[in-house]
Amino acid sequence: MADPREESEPLLSRTRGGSARHFPAGVSSCHSVQVGPGAVARRDLCLDQAVVFIEDAIQYRSINHRVDARSLWLYRRYYSSTSQWTLSFTIFLILALAFIETPSSLTSTSDVRYRPAPWEPPCGLTEGVEALCLLVFVADVSVKSYLVGWAQFRKNPWLLAYLVVLLVSLVDWTVSLSLICQEPVRVRRLLRPFFLMQNSSMMKKTLKCIRWSLPEMASVGLLLAAHLCLFTMLGMLLFPGEKDDRRDRQRLTYFRNLPEALTSLLVLLTTANNPDVMIPAYSKNRLYAIFFIAFTLIGSLFLMNLLTAIIYNQFRGYLMKSLQTSLLRRRLGIRAAYKVLSSMTAEGEAHPEGVGVKPQDFLQVLQKVQLDSDHKQAITEKLHSRSGDLLSAGEFQKLFDEFDKRVIKEHPPRPEYRSPFLQSAQFLFGHHYFDYLGNLMALGNLVTICVFLVSDAQVLPKDRDDFVLGILSCVFILYYLLEMLLKVFALGLRGYLVCPSNVFDGLLTAVLLVLEISTLAVYRFPHPGWKPEALGLLSLWDVTRLVNVLVAFRFLRIICSVELMAVVASTILDLIRNMRAFGGILAVVYYVFAIIGIILFRGVIVAPGNSSLAPDNGSAPCGSFEQLEYWTNNFDDFAAALVTLWDVMVVNNWQVFLDAFRRYAGPWSKIYFVLWWLVSSVIWVNLFLALILENFLHKWDRRSHLQSLTGDLEATSEVTVELLFRDVLQEPTEEELAEKLSHHPHLQLCR
Repeated sequence: MADPREESEPLLSRTRGGSARHFPAGVSSCHSVQVGPGAVARRDLCLDQAVVFIEDAIQYRSINHRVDARSLWLYRRYYSSTSQWTLSFTIFLILALAFIETPSSLTSTSDVRYRPAPWEPPCGLTEGVEALCLLVFVADVSVKSYLVGWAQFRKNPWLLAYLVVLLVSLVDWTVSLSLICQEPVRVRRLLRPFFLMQNSSMMKKTLKCIRWSLPEMASVGLLLAAHLCLFTMLGMLLFPGEKDDRRDRQRLTYFRNLPEALTSLLVLLTTANNPDVMIPAYSKNRLYAIFFIAFTLIGSLFLMNLLTAIIYNQFRGYLMKSLQTSLLRRRLGIRAAYKVLSSMTAEGEAHPEGVGVKPQDFLQVLQKVQLDSDHKQAITEKLHSRSGDLLSAGEFQKLFDEFDKRVIKEHPPRPEYRSPFLQSAQFLFGHHYFDYLGNLMALGNLVTICVFLVSDAQVLPKDRDDFVLGILSCVFILYYLLEMLLKVFALGLRGYLVCPSNVFDGLLTAVLLVLEISTLAVYRFPHPGWKPEALGLLSLWDVTRLVNVLVAFRFLRIICSVELMAVVASTILDLIRNMRAFGGILAVVYYVFAIIGIILFRGVIVAPGNSSLAPDNGSAPCGSFEQLEYWTNNFDDFAAALVTLWDVMVVNNWQVFLDAFRRYAGPWSKIYFVLWWLVSSVIWVNLFLALILENFLHKWDRRSHLQSLTGDLEATSEVTVELLFRDVLQEPTEEELAEKLSHHPHLQLCR
């Protein structure tokens, strides 16, 4: 246990010369002393502080937390992989309860005509699991509030909201048990996505950026509303309808009244009902087409694209701001670690700011840091390659540039053969031209599959002659096996396994070989008129289809061989990895709207024959909900609600949903679906497009420049997004770092 006096001494103070400075209680210190019973404890505290600051820099975390010995122990346990995995699993578990609790999604289909009665959990089962999750969250907010301190807790709106959400959830949980799980609405289900958002700093930044973009989006939204209202009034005036005119269906169908006209043009704005909404008027007078063409040009092609441009213009700085903040946090954490370690070196020195960090102290800290061995080895090698005794601030900073690289292990050496023939064979089968031959064979296999699929499309499986296809499958699979063995011969087993594409090919080849052997063992070798019956679990046709699916997946290996395709594919994968926070926002929106949809529309869609509102398919109007058999799209359970929201977000035939729920639930239901369209299709999709454009353009434009900075990327490292944009980020100044450290709530540095 550290000396109790450490809480009242500065972290860095002069041990020789100058007057002593006094700091208030609660300020942590690892002020070094040469003798005394607390010297070892103080040195350990300094090392632990440096370890935590470096780990904060690695993970881009804030360093504004307690730094005394007990708090550091708790801090490291809290951010350990075990604790974070436990917290993540708890968040996943409480969100997944929506699929099990009433109304349960545990049925094979959501079709109201065929869906059996689902299994409903007994009262107290899901509530017990939820109670455990809430206890974990109570512990989480308690630890966070203690680590940041009460003063910082009061200033943090997310922690305050965390506490409020927990209190409301616990009260609502108590009400559920008191009513024996028969309460009509569970408020806490709407609050569960908050636990996901508060646990991700990137999701918080994304949400803040969306909030910044809302005023500009609202201005374009007002233009769209004015455009919609103007053309609605014009439509009501142009299509008044004539008495007893059966041909005049425009007024009766799309412009019956003001709400119907507004809905029809709103759907036309998404082009979902084009040209259906225009045909009745256009068939009467061709000049009426000008009205609908003008509406579509102004609304869909101009205003909607203008909205995309405005959102991109407002959102394009989001990534840079986020990375700039992350860079500041990293530099601040590394500088704090340097200050702490340099104070240990400054024993007996009159000017501690002028000394550096001992390499042995740095290595001792590095061994304690939670970092993979490859990065530790790279940093250690970089440390040993320098000259000098002490590390300056600049040298200390440069050591941690390795954080931005995902180190790839070097390829193992190839086997050495003495025979000239074997050496020639190794060169031949290890050349990239051999990969091209494999790609050509995979393409030929895929073409043959397509040919047989087309030729046998109208033939029943029992009438097919699979002799030729069976022979070709054997030939291609034998080639894949031979190719794998020859690559192992040329590259060695370790060299073969170090390449992910080879592992992918090898696994698929092994599965294909097992299926082929199983087929030959059951159905014998192919022969003319080969029409075996189904034996065992799978028929020959089922096995063949499975083999063909695997062959199609194996053809994806061609992506790695075409440079342009490889660049695009790697860029897309990087975008997916760095857009998890943005996808999390969409998951939160889906979750909330699905729960609201269940509250509002559960049970309103009924099977035909059970209600006068649900006519049989034969008597339903063409293009209606009933005639299209959209019975699976409902809000009777959580899974069905998610799929229904997805179908509406795509906006294909979403007017069918508007009409159906208007008839089954009431005209107010349109408000729900229009709000969902605005949030998902208008706001989120445009923000997603803006983020994709910014990421892709930066990665594409800077790829060649980055290679000049980092050398051979493919041979040395994979580069993270932070390093990719490092040349456009502004490095924090010394004054900025010093000011940030001086305002640390739990750390006092002598100046």
